[in-house]
This record gives sequence, C-alpha cells and structure tokens, in this order.
Amino acid sequence: MSLPNFFAELKRRNVYKVAIAYAVVAWLLMQVASQIFPFFEIPSWGVRLVVLLLIIGFPIALILAWAFELTPEGLKRTETADAAHEHSRGTLWIYIVVIAAVLSVGLFFLGRYTAQRATSKELGANERLPAGQVTQQSAVEKSLAVLPFANLSGNPENAYFAAGIQDEIITRLAKIGELKVVSCLTTQRFKSAPDDLPAIAKQLGVANVLQGSVQRSADAVRVNVQLVKAATDTHLWADTFDRKLTDVFQIETDIAKTIADKLRAKLTGSEERAISAKPTEDLEAHELYLKGRYLWNRRTAENLKKALSYFQQAADKDPNYALAYAGIADTCGLFSVYGVGAPQEYLPLARAAAEKALALDDSLAEAHTSMGYVYYASFQPAESAKEFERAIALNPNYATAHHWYGRLTLVMMGQLDRAMEEVKRAYALDPVSSIIHADLGGVEVMARRYDEAIEQLRKTLEMDPEFYWAHRFLGIALELKGDVDGGLAEYKKAFELNDDPAGLAFIAHAEAGLGQQNETRRLLTQLTEARKSRYVQAYAFALTHLALGEKDQALNWLEQGAHERGGTYLCFIKVDPFFDSLRGDPRFEALVQKVAGGKS
Repeated sequence: MSLPNFFAELKRRNVYKVAIAYAVVAWLLMQVASQIFPFFEIPSWGVRLVVLLLIIGFPIALILAWAFELTPEGLKRTETADAAHEHSRGTLWIYIVVIAAVLSVGLFFLGRYTAQRATSKELGANERLPAGQVTQQSAVEKSLAVLPFANLSGNPENAYFAAGIQDEIITRLAKIGELKVVSCLTTQRFKSAPDDLPAIAKQLGVANVLQGSVQRSADAVRVNVQLVKAATDTHLWADTFDRKLTDVFQIETDIAKTIADKLRAKLTGSEERAISAKPTEDLEAHELYLKGRYLWNRRTAENLKKALSYFQQAADKDPNYALAYAGIADTCGLFSVYGVGAPQEYLPLARAAAEKALALDDSLAEAHTSMGYVYYASFQPAESAKEFERAIALNPNYATAHHWYGRLTLVMMGQLDRAMEEVKRAYALDPVSSIIHADLGGVEVMARRYDEAIEQLRKTLEMDPEFYWAHRFLGIALELKGDVDGGLAEYKKAFELNDDPAGLAFIAHAEAGLGQQNETRRLLTQLTEARKSRYVQAYAFALTHLALGEKDQALNWLEQGAHERGGTYLCFIKVDPFFDSLRGDPRFEALVQKVAGGKS
C-alpha cells in the first residue's frame, strides 16, 4: 500500500476522528482527576496513574479504530462492515468531541478560578496581618511535629525499630528547607495517639502532627501514618504501607514526599535527591545502626557502651555506611562526659570515625556535627565552629547541630548571646528534649543570669523530674546565687540519679562553702579512689582543691586536664564562674589561651 493510500485508509477507517476524540476525552479525564481527586484526598500519584493509563491507551484506541467500525448495529470488524456497506455516522464523532471539549474547557477554567480565589483569599488574609507576619504564618502552616511511633510488633524489644523509622522519617523531612520539623523522639511524654492534639501542637509550636505505628513480622513491615491538621483535628492524609523489610527506605521516602506535597512545600532537586537517598544496602547493618542510635538517644554510661558496640558492628557489616561511623564518633566523644572512658583513649577514635564518615559522604550533616564535636573536645574552637556551621547549612532542621554548636563551642569561645540563640533554635526544633531544656539553663549560668537559669531548670525538672543534668545545673545556679544549702541538695539528688564521680566534686565544693572542710577532704579522697578504677575528669579535682583554697593544686589539675584533653567542663574555663578567683593569674590565663583562645 502506497503512503497516500495508507493515509486515505486511515481517514476512511475514522482513525483520525478517534485520535481527536480520544485526545479531547483524555484531556477531560485529566481535568476531572486533577480537580476531583484532591477533594476525596486521593494521593497525587492517583493523578499520575490516570495520565499514564491514558497515554498507554492512546495507541490501543488507534489500533481498535483501524480494526473495528462502529455501525448502527453495533461494533463490527471493518472488513465485515465494508462488505455490508455499514458505516458510522459522522455526526456521532462530532458530538463526542464537542461535548468533551466543552466539559474540559469548563473544568479547566473552574480550576483556574477556584485556585485564583483561594490565592486571593490567602493574600487578602496576609495583607490584614501585621507587618512581618506573612512569612511567619506561611512557615507555621508548613510546620509539623512527628510524635513517637507506636510499636505494634507485639515485642517490646522491637521498640528500637519503631523509634528508628520515626527518626529516619524526621531526618528526611528535616532536609526539606520549606518545612519546620519538630522531633519528639527523645521523650515518652507524648503518646503516638494523644487525646488533645490541638494542645500538643500549640505546645510544640506547629500546625500539623504526624502520627504513626510500625508493625514488624519476619521480613515484612507495616507502617501506618496519618497527617493531621491539629487545630481542626482534620486528617490531611493517611496511608498504610505493607512492604518487604528491604523496602523500608522507600517507605520513608514516600512518606516524606507525600507530606511535602500535602503541606505544599516545594522540593528542590537536591532536596529530592537527599530525601530519596539510601544510606546502606545492608539490612542487617541498618538494624544494628538503629539499635545503636536508640540507645545513644537514651544516654547513660551503660547505654553508651552498648551503642558503641552496635555502631561498630554496623560499620563492620557495611564499611561504606557513613552514618554508622558518625554514630561511633558521637559515642566515643561522649565517653569522657559520662565517665565511661578517658579522652586520651576515645577522642582519637572519635576523630578517626568522624573523618571516615566525611570521607564517605561529605554532604552528611550528622558527620559534620560529629567532627564539630571532635574539634570542640580537642580545644580547636574555630575549626569546630566551621564544622557546625557547615552541618547547619546542609540541614538547618538538625537540632543536634544547633544544640552542640551553641552549648559547647560558642560557650567555649565566650560568645554567650550567640550560644543562647543557637540553643533556642535547637529547642524550637526539639522542644521536649530534656538535655536541650537543661542546657538553656546551663548557658544562663555561664552568662551569670542565675535567676533566669533557676527558672529554666525548674521548668526542666517539672518536665523530667529524674533528669540528673538538670539537678546538677540547678545546684550550680543556686550555689552561685548564694543558696549553698539549696545547691547542695540538688547536687546530692543528681548524684543519686547518676553516680558520675564528677558529681562528688560539686558536693565537695558546696560542703566547703558551708564550712565543712573535713567532709570536703573526705570527698576528695573518695574521688582519688574512684580514679583508680574509672575515668574521673581532672576538672573535678581542680574544683575540689579550689574549694579548699588550694589554688596551686587546682591549677596543677587544670594543666593536667588540658594535657589530657580532659572532659567537657574544662572546655568552659574561659567563662566558668567557679574559676573567677583564678582570673589574672598567669598560669590560669595561659590555660585559657590553650583551651579556648583569647583571655578570660
């Protein structure tokens, strides 16, 4: 058949008419899907599925048009219709095209009109807001808190898995710049399905809440999630993901993308790649990492030891797992703080692990945060600041980066106002974290704002009465304000909750302030004995000798601590109120220069 005859045959068999009619009707169906599906809360992938099916159906429709003829007696093969001289009525196709076109155009302009009205209404509402609140309102509408995911596996030991899925969803959401994501990971104060969502959302400073549950069985996992607009308790979206355990990262990605879509947060190309990243191909390594991070988030000396073991096993299973090395660095870095081990032994391990994590993935905010901590503990504040700032640039919603940058490095450098700003930013991102609550008070202590510190620390203890850091910091604030008896009571409470030997030094300092020199020396002996079997910060001995008026011995211990890179308290020597009596002493000022740079 020649080409002109082929085109003539296409026309005779109504293929052209079918193509035009199909295109118009397909456009109509796409308009219906885009306008009607959101009303019934059908996910956005439903619209994409309709479009895909219509595209696939187009060549099928053309083939059917070639092979069959629509006659007054019904559908017949073209050859049969030709033999009987039966053909379709031309006006039928015209009616189909015209009706579909009218409906399509109507739906198109209806969508444009309603969108314009919605936009105008939003703009009008924004214009009525006080100056400077338009952007703030938009940001609040794109905010959400991720409540603890319920563990429905029937085995309490799987709690780490539910918490891990929640944590990784938070991590992926935090990489979306237009979203404000609040974590509730470190607290059990909120249930996965609380009774009063509006009150909780108001407390957390968010407009939306994500609730969820995780059920694991052998090699399968079920994740239920629902996104709720808290003020009206309206469900914006809910879904259930039944997948193989190997698809867990894809579940997290799908959830993050859908939430961004529902909250109208636009994703950049780099953000889309970031939330789609698969941190490891080894499922067993991933589970080991989740166990380690679960214990690290519930920090005690014993939990940190177990966490390190899990992180090391994860790295052994997958030597390219950057997050596992970041976990090793974070854990080793905290060992001296919790009296688990000496910094001379574990700080080099932390540095090596942080460097390995960065070598594997330089775009990982967690790795830069780990490195920032290593530099801080190594008395390199300028380098530490650069790493924390890099981490924050990569992930502005990463609370730990803001927290450590403010409470550690900026306090170390004496930049107390900036330090408070960063810790407040961490608090906004994780408002139920006990350690962030307590560290707000800790910064106030270093700034000599004792009344504000006491108020903040009492609030922390209302939230978490058994949190020993808050009791210790409150004791410091009370003692420095002049309430030595009150400070001593808080120090003893802190030591009851956690037997970190450094706690004895604060008790000894308060006892000396009350004239109990013999008790102070007894506690100094107890510290000396403790140092034989476990790590005790040099700071503890310096503080005790200073309480006894033995400045030279105090300076000896501070110098030894500086040589050892010894513990977190020593890093704050530049601003620590306990050492005010040493300021101006050449030995002390040399220490300040060595540890923090600059004069005290």
